[in-house]
Amino acid sequence: MIKKSTDFVSPQREKLDPKILRVSVIMVIGALAPLLDSTMVNVAINIIAGDLNSTISIIQWVITGYILAMALAVPVSGWAVNRFGGKRVYMFSLFVFFAGSVLSSLSWNIDSLIGFRLLQGVGAGLMIPTLQTVLVHIAGSRNLGRVMSIVSIPALLGPILGPVLGGVIVNSLNWRWIFYVNIPITIIALLLTWRGVPTDEPSTSKQSLDIIGILLVSPGFALLIYGISQISSHGGFTSSAVLIPLVIGLLLMVAFIVYALRTKNAPVIDVRLFKSRNFSASTALLFLSGIITNGAMLLLPLYYQQVRGESVLFAGLLLIPQGVGMLLTRNWVGRLADRIGSRSIVAISLVVTMIGTVPFACAGPETNQILLAVALLIRGAGLGGLLIPIMASAYQGLSRDQVPHASSATRIFLTIGGAFGSAVLAILIEHQPSGLSVLDIHTVVSAYNGAFWWLIGFTVIAIIPALLLPLRKFESVIQ
Repeated sequence: MIKKSTDFVSPQREKLDPKILRVSVIMVIGALAPLLDSTMVNVAINIIAGDLNSTISIIQWVITGYILAMALAVPVSGWAVNRFGGKRVYMFSLFVFFAGSVLSSLSWNIDSLIGFRLLQGVGAGLMIPTLQTVLVHIAGSRNLGRVMSIVSIPALLGPILGPVLGGVIVNSLNWRWIFYVNIPITIIALLLTWRGVPTDEPSTSKQSLDIIGILLVSPGFALLIYGISQISSHGGFTSSAVLIPLVIGLLLMVAFIVYALRTKNAPVIDVRLFKSRNFSASTALLFLSGIITNGAMLLLPLYYQQVRGESVLFAGLLLIPQGVGMLLTRNWVGRLADRIGSRSIVAISLVVTMIGTVPFACAGPETNQILLAVALLIRGAGLGGLLIPIMASAYQGLSRDQVPHASSATRIFLTIGGAFGSAVLAILIEHQPSGLSVLDIHTVVSAYNGAFWWLIGFTVIAIIPALLLPLRKFESVIQ
């Protein structure tokens, strides 16, 4: 049962508890590894293909396999935290990611690299929702906005540092350094977590592993991601390579919902959370935020490379203003969400994001670079006000045992939205020829302008669920 108090919480102006701050920083260090890793691998994929004598159709499984392994692991994280405790599960996920990184760096052919990336994906799939669960448990009913502003740091730094580091590695070092980078980060994170994160007790209700639920929701989630990832390479939704996994994935998800509502045992994800309008609106916004954020992560670097003729490294550097904008709004947005709730913040942030995207929907190859940098700064400021209050709102009113379920569900919706946004926008820009003439350049510019207008359209749609968020902050019952 999801509860809300009828009394509004007075504004929380006190400083964040040093214990919460310490634990948050420690756990965020570990989360940097998978988020940097994914962006760096994307940059280096062509170099890896050449070195391992692989084709594009095979090398894409280095990325796709990692995402699918994450999708399979995410639903298990909630049960694991309730059964074994958050600290143990988080350290286990770090170790799995560490092992996958070491083995990936030693890969001798494309098959071994794909296999070891699957191991990395399992570690990452367990790590991120577990991190959210542990920090929400420690924070309790207060300061969720500020806690989420700390949790969001890896998601902000990944797009800033990942392309730049990946570009440096591609230009100066062997691609294996992409995986070497993860090794010291995960070792430091393991030591800090062991010493600095308090051991939490597992749930008093020892729920058994919901095998049937996992066999439905994990493959269903993975098939949805796989089907979505095939959209761009097959030119749309009509191909059997897209339709078959999407249909099977949707059927498995529907079957899981029916099963979860009828079973007498605790399901791997508690779908009754969606009875709460607040939680449903938050997850819908996370899906759309995935489109708005990940879609732009695909479009912007390609825009700078294909329309402006920039190198991979310089394109990454040109995206820094967006990350700076996100960092500028991160702290005060978290504090404000703790004081006034999420509705106004998210709605205003969506409008600011649209304002920062419009110049790219109208830009051409000669558009002033400073204007685009300012637009990215504004867009980043808007994005910085989205994820933090949405995530804080998603946990409002939940009991302690419901938090792991919420972490899994929010991660699923954000991941599906990100994959969907990238796939749909890739279709709009995929037919770009090499050796462009002046006429071709105008065609490419038109394609990118249209893709950015689609991005703006998704941002407008997101305002609808944003208006369903609480107008003011209600007290949570997390204990």
